[in-house]
Amino acid sequence: MNRLRPRRGFTLIETLLAAALLGALLLALNFFVFSMAEIWGRGAERRLFEQHVRAVTREIEEMLRRGALPPLAADPPVFVREIRLQDGRRVSALSFELSAGSPRLPWPGAPLPDVVCSLASEPAGLVLYWQSRLEEAYADAAPRPWLVTPFLRTLAFEYADAGGGAWRRQDFLQRDGNGRWSVPARLRLGFVHGEMRAETTVTLPPAPWPLPHF
Repeated sequence: MNRLRPRRGFTLIETLLAAALLGALLLALNFFVFSMAEIWGRGAERRLFEQHVRAVTREIEEMLRRGALPPLAADPPVFVREIRLQDGRRVSALSFELSAGSPRLPWPGAPLPDVVCSLASEPAGLVLYWQSRLEEAYADAAPRPWLVTPFLRTLAFEYADAGGGAWRRQDFLQRDGNGRWSVPARLRLGFVHGEMRAETTVTLPPAPWPLPHF
């Protein structure tokens, strides 16, 4: 008949050693988790900034594309016009027209049609000034400002050389030899947020063929 051997428990030294090892392991894991959270947080801010830059660029491209849909008359889809701001300043801005308006523009009712939009770089960021041709005070009232993004710091205009081999970057809209405004071929948008910077390019749409009158 076999006798049961007495069970041996952990000694005090073994228990203290196991507790010390477990504490060291938890401390190391704690440092690892907080380090990864800090690294992930910095990366998340960069990703959010890049997503914002891409979204703003797509928004401008989409508006310009819709403004270049074939009209009844062979008007240029993008043009330069002088606008009077609410503070009394007059600026020449790159402009386009949205025949169906845009739900992005802040308006209490349905989007207004025949909206003339103008892009301008202001200290507050990229501002789109807009106004419907159907408004009674269209000729006299200043257009409404809509802040597209507060992170824009530079709005440059790129013109293609006559030979087509190089681009000329200008900080202001240019005139041709006859004194008429010259529409650039591309826009260069520069974004800044803290120490993060980004730059994107928007190609302006060409003038489409007009639709027949029927």
